[in-house]
Amino acid sequence: MSQARRTVVVSSFTNGILDPAKPMLGPVRDGGTIIANTAPGCWGPMITPRLHGGHEVTEPVAVEGAEPGDAVVIRIRDITVTSMATASGHDEFVDGHFLGDPYVAARNPKTGVLRPETRVEGLGQDAVRDVETGDPVTPFRMVHGYTLLFDEGREVGITVDGDTARILGREAERWAALPDASVQHSILVWAPHDLVGVPVRLRPFLGQLGTTPSRPFPDSHNAGDFGSALIDAPHEYGITAEELIHRTDGHMDIDAVREGVIVVAPVRVRGAGIYMGDMHALQGDGEIAGHTADVSGSVTLEVGVLKGLTVEGPILFPLAEDLPPLARPLTAREQARAETLAASRGIQLEVLAPISVVGTGPDLNAATENGLRRAAELLDMSVAEVRNRATITGGIEIGRNPGVIQVTFLAPLARLDRVGLGDLAREQYGLQ
Repeated sequence: MSQARRTVVVSSFTNGILDPAKPMLGPVRDGGTIIANTAPGCWGPMITPRLHGGHEVTEPVAVEGAEPGDAVVIRIRDITVTSMATASGHDEFVDGHFLGDPYVAARNPKTGVLRPETRVEGLGQDAVRDVETGDPVTPFRMVHGYTLLFDEGREVGITVDGDTARILGREAERWAALPDASVQHSILVWAPHDLVGVPVRLRPFLGQLGTTPSRPFPDSHNAGDFGSALIDAPHEYGITAEELIHRTDGHMDIDAVREGVIVVAPVRVRGAGIYMGDMHALQGDGEIAGHTADVSGSVTLEVGVLKGLTVEGPILFPLAEDLPPLARPLTAREQARAETLAASRGIQLEVLAPISVVGTGPDLNAATENGLRRAAELLDMSVAEVRNRATITGGIEIGRNPGVIQVTFLAPLARLDRVGLGDLAREQYGLQ
């Protein structure tokens, strides 16, 4: 591995596959900085058949000293939206336009060619066409969609009418601010406008942030829900159910993964291979439409290695304002009242701190069970104890339907110290 640098700047992207056999960028020093210009995820890559994974994420960066069995600590120092507009909506698959999985193996239904090269002709849902045959070949249709235009400060946006959507679509790459190395077609060329005049508030976060899995995974499938679609799939990225364990759950779509959060991610391969993308300008919990306002943006991360902490999936220390009400540390007044009550009964209060453990699975029930088990194993508790603590000091939050959740609760700080996470909680929440 070459000499580590204090800062690694990333301007290149994968073809949609996270492959541990591919060279990584960097390495960046333990404690160093990664700066990246990210491309939109979801709809743009979804209508670009040449991409193999349904998204377009940054090439992974190696971190000095990270080895399998460790974890990496990722602090998001800055997230800035650079797109001026985007489009999105609820989708449906187009029969015959894919082999097993429309995100992974788009094909021309007439020729059978997988992932054909395409060009844009005009506007609308048939605008992306096979370079060789001229046929529309995208494996998705938009059932109900919208185009969003942002204000100059990227604080608010509005859904626009058809005339405005078409104006934006004619200069799609400029309005989307697609990075130079991006190969996706901008979804703005579809110019959807079923919702008009809806004002929205921007609250940007990263839908993809994590580490490289220990076998090749399509980027959008690096999670327990989308990854389940790879089991016995007919394309070259098909896996067995047992091989799903190689994932790192970097595709979270959790709106708490925004500026100021601390993410702890598993290391499956030497160097960890930190990647990012799929920035969302805004999203409600669950991403229930299947997609949201995907944008280009700039990101600054501070990264470090946590030696000897083996975790199965991501752990979050969200901003205090993003925690469920019951998971927020007690105020000084609340703490004083609790201590008075405890003293009246001779009870020693636990010293607690928030933690959020990510769980994934083919559905929300399975994801919840996965998150509960991960939290229990991390903190050496029974699952029943985690259930109780999450019920009275936290909650289960939905990142993405069908199967990404957070088990968030107040955990004993002594348990967090035992596994090396206590100081992160103190840092994030100003605890003593």
